[in-house]
Amino acid sequence: MHKPLILIVEDEGSISNFIASMLASNGYRFVKAETGQEAAAMAASHMPDLALLDLGLPDVDGIEVLKQLRAWSDVPVIVVSARGHEREKVEALDLGADDYITKPFGTHELLARIRTALRHSQRRGGAEPLSAFVVGDLKVDYDKRLLWLAGKEVHFTPIEYKILVLLSQHAGKVLTHDFIIKEVWGPYANEHQALRVNMANIRRKLEQNPAAPRYILTEVGVGYRIAEE
Repeated sequence: MHKPLILIVEDEGSISNFIASMLASNGYRFVKAETGQEAAAMAASHMPDLALLDLGLPDVDGIEVLKQLRAWSDVPVIVVSARGHEREKVEALDLGADDYITKPFGTHELLARIRTALRHSQRRGGAEPLSAFVVGDLKVDYDKRLLWLAGKEVHFTPIEYKILVLLSQHAGKVLTHDFIIKEVWGPYANEHQALRVNMANIRRKLEQNPAAPRYILTEVGVGYRIAEE
């Protein structure tokens, strides 16, 4: 069985070694790069299945590395950053990063993000489209255009349904506000208020406690993701 190869782009030795040992003990292969230049060369020569990309590199900004990668490759990229700035997270996601994780992070969280990004990559690679999405008590039936919660049908407006389908087709991945708006309302829309209202309505219908959601998770200042497991 093919063991996924992961490119670790990180200039801090202790963090790089921690990630490498965690990957090795969970059945992944890895290669390491400490600079943006090295990362670009290794991505081209090793063709990894996924890249973990630190933004604070010594030679160029990680955002530049991401731009270079996206010019020729759709390899999944998880941005690993000590920066908590929403603007940079949004920029990375809009430039084609698959996800981001903020330092310090836990082993389980990083492994879950890696599994999600690899799964999405396989789906993009031509796997059969799913006919339904299921997590917990929630089921989105794409064929029948129906939603069920704990076995009961839940009525959604066409816009709410569209948002839920979009989130569920990218389950586990954070989608930026602008991405959701563009996909649901069109490329020239500016529907931030409408998105907030619709998300509040969706939560009211889905969540037992909308203040502590189980299904629709807010990434503050960035966007939303739907739980995957």
